Amino acid sequence: MTETTIALVTGANKGIGYEIAAGLGARGFTVGVGARDDQRRDAAVAKLRAAGVDAFGVPLDVTDDESATAAAKLVEDRFGRLDVLVNNAGVTGGMPQEPTRVDPAIIRTVVETNVIGVIRVTNAMLPLLRRSSAPRIVNMSSSVGSLTRQSGPGGATTTGPVAMAYPPSKTFLNAVTLQYVKELTGTNILVNLACPGFVATDLNGFRGVRTPQQGAATAIRLATLPDDGPTGGFFEDAGDVPW
Repeated sequence: MTETTIALVTGANKGIGYEIAAGLGARGFTVGVGARDDQRRDAAVAKLRAAGVDAFGVPLDVTDDESATAAAKLVEDRFGRLDVLVNNAGVTGGMPQEPTRVDPAIIRTVVETNVIGVIRVTNAMLPLLRRSSAPRIVNMSSSVGSLTRQSGPGGATTTGPVAMAYPPSKTFLNAVTLQYVKELTGTNILVNLACPGFVATDLNGFRGVRTPQQGAATAIRLATLPDDGPTGGFFEDAGDVPW
């Protein structure tokens, strides 16, 4: 057992996930870089270590049960517990996604990663999180999943184009997260949602207006909450995101 705070970030080989890992590492965390691509994962770990981060690689495909189980065993064998889980891995499914034209297979693929993948990894890691003195779970959502913003007068400008897979997957994730909060009430596990904003990453063809470092800020804050911090919240840099 180590006294260092142990974190695992999924999809951490690039973009926002990488910057979350870097930010936590800069705060003295030992950070697991969860990624399915061996070369990209190894490159990210090497880059983080060169920057002074105590990073280690975690082979992890969030769509695969055996991969999630193996990842949990790797963390358990090495550290005996997990303090922070950031469920960051996600896909958009590509465009177009108009409801009348979308291929249902695209929706299945997006939900498998963005929702079921979070459930799969969270459940695999929960036994290790329960061993922590201050466990934190951060699920990376998006304000495009806000029903309030989608249905409001500015919905077209605040939640992006019509898309049948990605925004609803984030709405689904928000609801799933609240179910975890309800079940874990009375424990010391704080579970929250983070919106990174419109960040320039390959997820959106680098069309975003924020940097990955800016997009990582809210997740880092939620991953380092004090014991009396909130749980069951949906946050962005400016504060609460309406449901």
